[in-house]
Amino acid sequence: MAANNTYSVTEFILTGLTEQPGLQLPLFFLFLGFYVVTVVGNLGLITLIVLNSHLHTPMYLFLFNLSFIDFSYSSAIIPKMLVSFVSKKNIISYTGCMTQLFFFCFFVISEAFILSAMAYDRYVAICKPLLYTVTMSPQVCLFLLLGVYGMGIWEAIAHTGNILTLIFCGDSLVNHYMCDILPLLELSCNSSYMNLLVLFILVAITIVVPTVTIFLSYGFILSSISHISSTEGRFKAFSTCGSHIIAVLLFFGSGTFAYLKPPSIIPLDQGKVCTLFYTIVIPMLNPLIYSLRNKDVKLAIKKTLGRITCSCKNWKLRKGMRSF
Repeated sequence: MAANNTYSVTEFILTGLTEQPGLQLPLFFLFLGFYVVTVVGNLGLITLIVLNSHLHTPMYLFLFNLSFIDFSYSSAIIPKMLVSFVSKKNIISYTGCMTQLFFFCFFVISEAFILSAMAYDRYVAICKPLLYTVTMSPQVCLFLLLGVYGMGIWEAIAHTGNILTLIFCGDSLVNHYMCDILPLLELSCNSSYMNLLVLFILVAITIVVPTVTIFLSYGFILSSISHISSTEGRFKAFSTCGSHIIAVLLFFGSGTFAYLKPPSIIPLDQGKVCTLFYTIVIPMLNPLIYSLRNKDVKLAIKKTLGRITCSCKNWKLRKGMRSF
């Protein structure tokens, strides 16, 4: 079936975010700015975690992977999206479209499960602090990460395989700025109830399993916090979860709105806006959320800037001595 697809349609045309000519250039610079902030923010956070030994803990290992995932899936989407703002036709090959779809699914699904792993880490840190180093051992962290990326690969293969069974008879205009599942299903001439059912089941797994894990973790966390006598202790315990709660609400809220409601309730153009939010805005916001609310990260920034300043002063001093 995939071979037939290749003969019937060899490339797709992405409509992009808008067809209004006057908005193309402003949107290009807007999303270019978003992408620069995303790249600098996530790669900066990764660098801070690598360079500062006090951040070599399970919590920051998961944050490292979250930043890597955010950087990766925004890079799979935004560069091609920027092309649509400056070209008359934004063409993507059939193979390129399926490749983009696979990596988009892989990284987005991995993000859902890494957020649930982070919730479990916070549960152990607050509810079982004395057993934290034993419970969140390197072996357990590795097992959790293998589960995160394993689920990402498995569901990405399932989603891509589901689309590969479709036939595209002639129309190659994809009503989106990227190769997403719903517009491809709408475009095909043989999509069936089974294709939609597979999509619904896979998306439900991606949203329900991590959400249940997160809710259970925070249920136990709230119960544990309620037994803390001092107000300061309660605030300190809950503040460690604040950034994660914000990230979870933004990601799962927009994802649920985009995929788990019928097209009759949310037209495809509105679905584009939802997708825009969790594919472009959230990867940009996550480094800011975790940096601005995190004392350890702020300390790491100060230390790193201090090292850079020291290195510059030493270099200037050595250069001055050589001149004599």
